[in-house]
Amino acid sequence: MYSRAMVSACVSGIAKRLNRTRNWVVALKALMLVHRLLTDGDHAYKREIFSAKRHGARFLNMSHFQDSSGKLDAWDYSAFVRNYALYLDEKLEFRMEGRSQNGDSAYNEEEDEEVVTSNDALVRATPVCEMKNESIFSKVDHLTQLLERVLLCKPTGAAKHNRIVAVALYPIVKESFQLCCDITEVIGNLVERFMKLDIPSMVRVHAVFCRISKQYDELDAFYDWCTTARIVPPSEYPKFEKIPQQKLDMMDDFVHQKSAMLKSRKAAIKEARENNEKKTDEINEAKEVKKTQEIGDLLNLDEDAPSIEEQERAFALALFDAGPATTAPASTLTPWEALKISSGDWETALGQWAPTVASSGPMATGSSSSVAQRSAGRTAMLALPAPPAANAGPNGPSSRTDPFAASLALLPPGYVQMSEMEKKQRLLVEEQLFWQQYAKGGMSGRWD
Repeated sequence: MYSRAMVSACVSGIAKRLNRTRNWVVALKALMLVHRLLTDGDHAYKREIFSAKRHGARFLNMSHFQDSSGKLDAWDYSAFVRNYALYLDEKLEFRMEGRSQNGDSAYNEEEDEEVVTSNDALVRATPVCEMKNESIFSKVDHLTQLLERVLLCKPTGAAKHNRIVAVALYPIVKESFQLCCDITEVIGNLVERFMKLDIPSMVRVHAVFCRISKQYDELDAFYDWCTTARIVPPSEYPKFEKIPQQKLDMMDDFVHQKSAMLKSRKAAIKEARENNEKKTDEINEAKEVKKTQEIGDLLNLDEDAPSIEEQERAFALALFDAGPATTAPASTLTPWEALKISSGDWETALGQWAPTVASSGPMATGSSSSVAQRSAGRTAMLALPAPPAANAGPNGPSSRTDPFAASLALLPPGYVQMSEMEKKQRLLVEEQLFWQQYAKGGMSGRWD
């Protein structure tokens, strides 16, 4: 066991050395030490590195590192140092993410045991087949990002032939073998779930597979160079199955077909919904029309409205109390009925009607103050004759028939009768009082 103070001092010293040095050899050896501690070191060192990263000590962030020796090949070595530091930082980040998802605190001071293999690139807890879709996508994103860092560690220029670079590159290549195995496991699980995924998830899987296929092609070229440079013996390279382009095309076609089917289904559902709404509106409109028709039937709106001529004729008949339009005896015919029956002109019909009315019985004569009318079938009422005029004679106006006497045989409408009846009754009373006073006075005086 190592004391906490010693471990903390060791990690702190390495971090200071990485931050202060401007020599690529010193920086590369410090990174190799950190790599060895993360892979094969005691768990106390891992815990201390994790704790330092948690508190923001990003001593593996060497993106601005540049060798200050001034040599022509310094840029090639500086680039390898930067990429190596990025790989270690990504690996540390992935392991911390895996431990937090598994509920394992990397910072527990009471932790006594930790199982770590020499080529372990991730912390396993939940099998891939038992993970949820989102967890699998998160894991494959980390794996592909870590593989991208591995590919960036391929040296360029003079760094390809440097022995220190080859030694530092060896554990990176060895860990990439396990990384490929983990990616292959995830690919197999996604293939099994592919047919059951929704369209967005299918598109995401297709994008992941395309990225992995491209990385595998680059990794194949990287392994060929490592074999030529004798970084790793040829017998240790794994055989991994690449994703053929035909398979990617089939996945893309299936996604498009399923997307088209889904769009067609949505369109059919939308059309069915619109049809149902349209039918509902038609039913509601039919109900409104039926309701309006029922109200119209109650008001007899469906009956044929009489024409203007028929209304005028009905009003005239009602005004003169005409009977049914049937042929009646000449004594009961009105002038209009006689005119209607007669085939001649109106003068002939009126001439035929007048004598008949005259011979049918006594007619009421007199002035407009008389209230009695006579006609067939009606009760006679008292009618006072008008007083004789001063110039009355055998041939005077009084001996002539009243020109309005014919209209007395016809009853006006009811509302006219009531008004006229009240008026004539009042005049009758006044006239009777007048004649009574006249009689009491000895009938003396003159007629005014």
